[in-house]
Amino acid sequence: MQVLQVQLEVGPDPAEVGRARRWARSRLVGSGIRDDEPLAETLILLISELVTNAVVHTGCPAVLRMLFGAAETAGTAGTVRVEVADTSCRPPQQRHAAGEDTGGRGLELVDGLADRWGWQPEGAGKRIWCEVDRGAPVVQVQMQVGTPGAGVHEPSPAVVTHPA
Repeated sequence: MQVLQVQLEVGPDPAEVGRARRWARSRLVGSGIRDDEPLAETLILLISELVTNAVVHTGCPAVLRMLFGAAETAGTAGTVRVEVADTSCRPPQQRHAAGEDTGGRGLELVDGLADRWGWQPEGAGKRIWCEVDRGAPVVQVQMQVGTPGAGVHEPSPAVVTHPA
């Protein structure tokens, strides 16, 4: 299987999140995913959440990678994998936002939108990744504000899978 990989170094500044989104949009278009497709919006949201987590919660630079997998068989569209590697050895922690909290929902969104996600140690840091199958229906998530933990599964440092 052929895989196209692109990557961007992200500085430890929250302003870098917007730059990462713009960069990712251009790479999605270059891979054949139109900017107005629901899949593009889902991937941009996932990228935004993972990069924000890396920048805000670690204070370290990070590397954003997008991998576009070719279809394994005729009639399938392949998978897009998003990875964010940082130099913090602290594992990601899924928080449970309450009420009017303005943060704490990032990994809940990743859990709800990605087909699979997980994390693994990498060198002195870690890599958090998620995958979206291009041929699968796009899942839309409605979050219930004020209901901590509703429908949320605690991830282990392995893989979380959500069938579409």
